[in-house]
Amino acid sequence: MSNFEVERLDHLGIVAGVCQEIGLVEYFDSLDEQTHARVSLGQAVLAMVLNGLGFSNRRLYLVPQFFEHKPIERLIGPGITSADLNDDCLGRALDWLTAHDLTALYAGLAHQARRRFTVAAEAVHVDSTSFSVEGAYVREDPEDNETLIRITYGYSRDHRADLKQWQLSLATTTSGVPLGLQVLDGNASDQTTLAQQVAEVVYQFRAEREEEPIYVSDSAGYSEARMTELDRKNVWWVGRVPETSTRAKALVAEEPATWQGNEELRWVEREVRLGERAERWIVAQSAEGVDRQEATLQRRAEQERQLWTKRLRELEQRPFACEADAQTACREARKGAPAFLEIVLQVQVSTQHPGRGRPRTDTEPEQVWRVQGIVSVLEAALAAEARRKANFIVATNVPTTRKSAEEVLHLYKGQNGVERGFAFLKAPLFLASSVFVKKVERVMATGFVMVLCLLVYRLAEHRLRQRLAETSATVPDQLKKPTQRPTLRWVFQCFEGISLVLMQGEERMEAVQVTGLTDLHLLILGMLGPPYKKYYE
Repeated sequence: MSNFEVERLDHLGIVAGVCQEIGLVEYFDSLDEQTHARVSLGQAVLAMVLNGLGFSNRRLYLVPQFFEHKPIERLIGPGITSADLNDDCLGRALDWLTAHDLTALYAGLAHQARRRFTVAAEAVHVDSTSFSVEGAYVREDPEDNETLIRITYGYSRDHRADLKQWQLSLATTTSGVPLGLQVLDGNASDQTTLAQQVAEVVYQFRAEREEEPIYVSDSAGYSEARMTELDRKNVWWVGRVPETSTRAKALVAEEPATWQGNEELRWVEREVRLGERAERWIVAQSAEGVDRQEATLQRRAEQERQLWTKRLRELEQRPFACEADAQTACREARKGAPAFLEIVLQVQVSTQHPGRGRPRTDTEPEQVWRVQGIVSVLEAALAAEARRKANFIVATNVPTTRKSAEEVLHLYKGQNGVERGFAFLKAPLFLASSVFVKKVERVMATGFVMVLCLLVYRLAEHRLRQRLAETSATVPDQLKKPTQRPTLRWVFQCFEGISLVLMQGEERMEAVQVTGLTDLHLLILGMLGPPYKKYYE
């Protein structure tokens, strides 16, 4: 037996530091009425978060394998071994989670974490996504248990209509810190679930008597009835207007006489009366959106040009007996052509002998009319169409005295914070790229743990970026260039290779050295603070 061991610490000390600072273990243990001999409920949840952010993508029964060469006592608690973190232990923790209201359970911890990390919540962004799963997922309960979701077929954001799915709704700050969650049926409607998500966060802020944020959603969360209800409840909101109504289509197609703003982002504001109330509708256009639409339309225009050129070549092979028939064919040929294509057709007359082979000397040639033409792209029309398609409408009930049109647009653009959260949860190396549990209850609990991982990840990223900005310090990015806004994924990669060396003491293995630490690691740990440094001492 060797008298020393090496355990891989890597970036897990940062993960454990965030969990300690938000009081994750204490939060769950305070709610658990049972006593556990070795691993408490909070420690089991902490173990799942460490495994989820270890980017190992292991099934539940393989979690002990993940912890085999990790400093478990340092990360989770004294006396705990990898064998203790088996599927029975973690499965009981998942079952405990599902037995409780996951939305309320998460809201309490997220509120505690937001306060301890001083995360601003001027705006809260709501959105939902789906996760495809393989398996039947037939509900075993004979009675209709409304607390369980239905894993079933629905509109798939993953473009896997052949698989059943479940959905997850999130409410995040502009920086992407998740404040609320809901685990939903696979066929749940966005229009209903997003309204429920807003209601949950409203309740959370009002219960704590905090200043309420502005709620932001995409077009799935907007409807006249829903916005009227939010107005009635004195909720401030910003939402994208879907281009389904006649009024919205007309505003988007309209070319304003004057725009406000600059080349990068310009807008025009209108007041729109909807029954007894009014909304601010801001028609906006960004240079980035125009460029994106132009690139898309250029590809489409080339495809359409080739298609119509092929049709024209077929028409050119047809002979016509008279000019009138040829002109009629020209009119028919132009029907259905996109506005950005120009089709120039000419009718030409020529003579030819009837029949095949060499004509007889006594036969007269006949007149034949044919169509000749060319198809080209009208660049001006294409550019105008790109500008029209780049227009979008953002509506709000926030008065101009609180937020200008430009500020409202920037709030809406912060919607990518929740979208980046979904991208993180669906990353191939993350815990939930595939959900490896077979019971509906555990799928729900796994979704809860997934969002816990996102919370820990975003809080660490928020803290590091905040401290770097406050001290005017920088760290190198992937291209070795200084930055004050590193991604935490990159920071985690920088921490690969940090190990803990243990030597055999009189009674047990004792840590004697941390290897692999560099000046960059010490700088980052110094920015994060003492709760993080202690894991690497």
